[in-house]
Amino acid sequence: MRIGQGFDVHAFAENRKLILGGIEVPYHLGLAGHSDADVLIHAICDALLGAAGLGDIGHHFPDSDPQYAGIDSTKLLLEVMKSLAENNLKVGNLDATVIAQKPKLAAHIPAMRRRLAGLLGIEPSLCNIKATTTEKLGFTGRGEGIAAQAVVLLVET
Repeated sequence: MRIGQGFDVHAFAENRKLILGGIEVPYHLGLAGHSDADVLIHAICDALLGAAGLGDIGHHFPDSDPQYAGIDSTKLLLEVMKSLAENNLKVGNLDATVIAQKPKLAAHIPAMRRRLAGLLGIEPSLCNIKATTTEKLGFTGRGEGIAAQAVVLLVET
C-alpha cells in the first residue's frame, strides 16, 4: 500500500466556469489557471502521483505547454490513472477537502463523488469529498480563491 497527499490553490477569475471535481458548479466566478483550473482534481492528481512516486502534476502537465491550455482536468486525471495502471497500482480510496468560503458546495458533493469515483475506478463509498470554510480568514475566507487537499491510498494490482 502507498499513501499520497496533494494540495492545490487557484484564484477566482471572471469570465470562467467554476469546475470542481469534474462538474460545473453554478457561480459568478471561475478559477484562474492554464487548464480549466479544477483545483480539486489537481490536488487529487498530485496525491496519486505522489503515492506512486511519479512526481507531480506540474512535471507531467506543465503550464508552459500550450497543449494543456484550457484542457478539461478530467483528461489529466485519466492520464494519471493510465500511469498508475502501468505501474500495477490502483486506487484504494480517496479523502479530499475543498476549502472555500463561497460558493456553498454541499449540494454539489454527491455529483462530485459520483464523477470522481467513476474516473478513479472505485465505488462512490470509497471517494469521500468534504467542503469547509476558513471562517473568513485568509485568501479563501476573503473570497479570493479556492484551495483543495487530497489523500489517497494506492494498492498494488
